[in-house]
Amino acid sequence: MKQQIYDLLINQAGALTLETVLLNFAAAAAISVLIFISYRISFSGPVYSRKFNISLVMLTLITTLVMNVIGNNISLSLGMVGALSIVRFRTAIKDPRDTAYIFWCIAVGICCGVSDYMVAAIGSVVLFAFLAIFGVIHDAECVMVVIRMDTGVTDVVHERMNDLFSGKQVLKMQNTSKDGVTEIIYQVSGKKLNSVEKQNGKLAPLLSQMDGVRSASAVMQDTEITQ
Repeated sequence: MKQQIYDLLINQAGALTLETVLLNFAAAAAISVLIFISYRISFSGPVYSRKFNISLVMLTLITTLVMNVIGNNISLSLGMVGALSIVRFRTAIKDPRDTAYIFWCIAVGICCGVSDYMVAAIGSVVLFAFLAIFGVIHDAECVMVVIRMDTGVTDVVHERMNDLFSGKQVLKMQNTSKDGVTEIIYQVSGKKLNSVEKQNGKLAPLLSQMDGVRSASAVMQDTEITQ
């Protein structure tokens, strides 16, 4: 009985030929290119990270390498689990979709590492099509309108903002200092701001022309970056 258990743990390693290993890596590399393209399509502008995209390709190949080493050897798999359990990753994920791409790369690496190319290919094509359709969806743009004014004209500014944005602006902060200066921060939608500026001109100069207003600025808030 002990000998059988020993054989089960030690002597299960399947001998991989050089041709099989190269084929595994070739399949992983080909599918990782598909993942690279998918990530590039789904992300655009300042939220796109070329370094992270290249890391996805590396992750796919590394997972394939690990699976080639493990094979069907139970003892090696248990040892690998123990070794990887001490690794701690503290890099902040700026977008929830990044986590999905990481798991996609790991799944492809596992499939290619065990020479199950059909599952890896079909699954990747389905994911690529899904992300091509829904991956370009971005959060609604928000704009922070910052106004510094004399405290005595605060109510006038509130009324002016209500007129311009039909009460759809959100008051995020109002701070009054001892020297009689009040600072107000509104949050408005980018779509609504564009509509207002088409009818009345640029918002910042428009507010700055009001009596008692010392300065006004509109700052784009990208919700994807701040996550």
